[in-house]
Formats: sequence, structure tokens, C-alpha cells
Amino acid sequence: MRHVATAPNLRESLKHGAERVAVGDEKPREACGIFGAYIPEHEAARAAFFGIFALQHRGQESAGIAASNGSSLNVTAEIGLVSQVFGEDDLLKLPGHLAIAHTRYSTTGSNRRQNAQPLMAYGPRGALALGHNGNVINALQLREFCREEYGSEFSGSSDSEVIAELFAKTPGDNWFEVSDQVMSMLSGAYSLVMMTKHELIAVRDPLGVRPLCLGRLDGGWVFASETAALDNLGAEFVRELEHGEVMVINREGVESWVWPKASNAHKMCIFEQIYFARPDSILDGSLAYQNRMRMGAIAYREDPIDADLVVGIPDSSTPHAAGYAAESNIPYAEGLVKNRYVGRTFIQPDQYMREIGVRTKFNAMKQIISGKRVVVVDDTIVRSTTVRHVVRMLRDAGAKEVHVRVAAPPIISTCHFGVDMATLDQLIAANRTVDEICEVIDADSLKYLSLEGLEESVSAEKDEYCRGCFTGKYPIDVQLEMDKLRMDRLATEPAGVA
Repeated sequence: MRHVATAPNLRESLKHGAERVAVGDEKPREACGIFGAYIPEHEAARAAFFGIFALQHRGQESAGIAASNGSSLNVTAEIGLVSQVFGEDDLLKLPGHLAIAHTRYSTTGSNRRQNAQPLMAYGPRGALALGHNGNVINALQLREFCREEYGSEFSGSSDSEVIAELFAKTPGDNWFEVSDQVMSMLSGAYSLVMMTKHELIAVRDPLGVRPLCLGRLDGGWVFASETAALDNLGAEFVRELEHGEVMVINREGVESWVWPKASNAHKMCIFEQIYFARPDSILDGSLAYQNRMRMGAIAYREDPIDADLVVGIPDSSTPHAAGYAAESNIPYAEGLVKNRYVGRTFIQPDQYMREIGVRTKFNAMKQIISGKRVVVVDDTIVRSTTVRHVVRMLRDAGAKEVHVRVAAPPIISTCHFGVDMATLDQLIAANRTVDEICEVIDADSLKYLSLEGLEESVSAEKDEYCRGCFTGKYPIDVQLEMDKLRMDRLATEPAGVA
């Protein structure tokens, strides 16, 4: 693995334990983006670069690509954005028709170089590279199992490293036999791209929590977390992988197998529809942008109100606000301007910096807002930091009234399957009533989309989607709250010490 030079301020921030956070962004943090390519007669690493470049929104902590030309498997993975980690010279060092790639936001294990993916593992079938999107909730127990059963040694602190060890070392005559055994051990969410020197393997967990799709490109095949990455490459979208499906691509062709014990109904994270996925991605057969417009439209139908303007909090709430405006016949206006050059930086994520960040990120246009009754639409409220400051900005800009509409239900519980969305004590809806939240954010009124309205907007059948963050009920048993750094602490302890 190549390690590039790290900027002094980054080195210092990591030294003192600072996390990479978005300035003024209290939204749930994305999981990860994964990509895989098997393209004969082409350099797959180049396709992989543009694939994860299109998935950068899913994770901004580290990026990596593994590639093979059939005789050697090379990996480059480092802390940083895709464009910071890779240049033209780096891609030239990753030759071959086969590649996987990853862009990470950590949900288990800290943001350090050893956790950057793709990760390498070794077993009876040779070297295996892996990229993972999701979170395995029994990783601690499986880590000890790997140590005892296979003599595994771990250099990082992520659940992904445990998954890689299991797939590399579990016996089996083919990847379907291996997957059958490994999937029976793993509990949680895992969309995977894996590769050997000769094969590309994709796996979607039996619940289908995280998205994964298949496309065709230049006579070959590609996998991606979202269809937007296929569009970015000019690839043809073929289909989404089934929950519990394993696909293997090599010189013999494409083989597919679905784990017999997979859930009858997929449990994809419903936040993919609300916020995580790019609006131009297809999820569960429908365009995310259109689903988000329906969320806004249904939010209006559930609680109509008279107003002069509808304003979205850019950029993630724009489709929801557009749908609200269209349904209500209230004019939509870009009353808030976002500084799109305020990116992610290494800062201590305390409340003071969050509040400074909101003022840095948004500005209200007084000429548009002054004297108006404004409906401001947000996709979610987590801590309330952003929306509270947006309401204040709109009032300072002369808004006569400010009504807040949230195009999702209240978040009352944390996520266990690959989303970092604050702790229970930080979730405002877990600790306050809607009326109390309305008072905290100083709005004239506050209404949330109902769970039934959310389900209607994505055409959800009974038992589809994981709704745990809104209901506290999860598709598998989980502990009340999980610690994303639990593996880091274990890594500093002697083997066998819990």
C-alpha cells in the first residue's frame, strides 16, 4: 500500500484525535461508496476512480483503489478525498482490467490510515482485496473467532477487516460456498466488492440494507453503490442486486447465487431515499429525486398552510421543497444561498464550531424574504443546530413568519447499520416533543412528515425498508447504542481481552 504525504495540519489534527466533520453540517453521516469493475482490454482503475468520484458524497475520510492485471494485485489507499489521493501517476501504477474502489466515512473504527479501504487479506485462495459499505454489529465476536480459528492478526480497527479475514480464510470450493458460511456468521449491513487477481465478487447482505447495483461498460461489468456512478461513466444500468445475492465475474463469465436464508422483503435503509443517495440515483426501482418530491408533496397534504414562499435548505432539501411548493401552489424561491466551497475540514466537532459553521455555510437574501410568510423545508432534523440558525437568518432577513416542515418523521433512535447520526442524548426528537422542538428553533410552527406519509412516498410495501431511526425497531436485534470506536480500544488491548 502506498502512503502519500500528509499535510501538517491534518497530521496534527489526527494526532489530537480530531474527526473530519462538515462545517455547519449536522446531517447523518453517510456510510461509504463502493465500486467494482471487470473490463477486458481496458484499465479498470481509471473507471474505478471516476466511479468513486461520483460517490464522494457517501464518504470523505479516505479513498482507495485495488487493481489487478491477472498477475499482480496492487492497492493504493489513503486518508483524503478521491481527488487528493489519486493523480494521473497513481492510476498508472494500478494497471489491469480488474479493480475495486472505496470512499469511506467511518462507522466502526476511527479515521486512520490502517482503516482506509480496499483492505487486503490472505488465505488459501491467495490475496483478497475488499471494500465494504455498512456496519456489522457482531464484529467484536467475529474478530476473536478469526484469531482463535485462523490465527488472524489485525492491524486496523474496522469491522471491514474482520469481513475480509472471514472471506479470505473460510474454506470452500467456490465463492458461493464461502459466502454461505460467512453470511451465516455476519449480522448487520454489508454491501461488498471484493477481488482476487482473477475475479470480481460482489455481495449484498441478506437484508439488503445498503444499495448495490450492476451495470455494463465497454464489454465488461461494473458494480456501484448507486446508479449515479454508472451514469457518470456512461455505463448501462442493468439492475440492483437482490438482498442476499452474490455475483462472481471472471474470464468464464458471470455467475449469480442468492443465499437461501435471505429475507423475503428487503430492509434497505429508508434514509437512502430521504438523504444519502444522490437525487439522480435509482433506488428500489425509482428515482430518488421523484421520491423526495413526493415526500414534500405529502408533507403539505398532511398539514396545509397559507404562506408566500417555500424555501429549501440547500442542497439536500431542494427536491423536498420543490415537491412541497408544487403541491401547495406556493411559489418556490431560493431564499437561502449556500457557499458550496465550504467543504469538510479537520475541526473539533464542538457546538461552538457547529454554530460558526452554519453562518459560514448559508446566507439569506433579504430582498426575497423580507415581509414574507416563509415555509422552510428540511429533509431531517438531528440536533436542530442547522435549522435553528436558518430560522434566525430568515427572521433577521425580515421574514414575517417562519414555518418549518420536515419531509421525514422525527429521528428518535440511532442507526446500527452504517450511519453515524449522533448519540441518543444528542437526538433532539428523542428527548423533546415536537412543540418543544418548535420552541427551541423559534419557528412559528413545526410539522414532520408522518411515517405513513414517508412509506407512501417511496411506495413501500409492508415490512420493506429499515425504519429503525424513526421507530426504534430494527430488522435484527441490536443493543441500545453502539460505540464506533469500540474496535480501536480493542486494538490496544492484548488478544483475548474484551
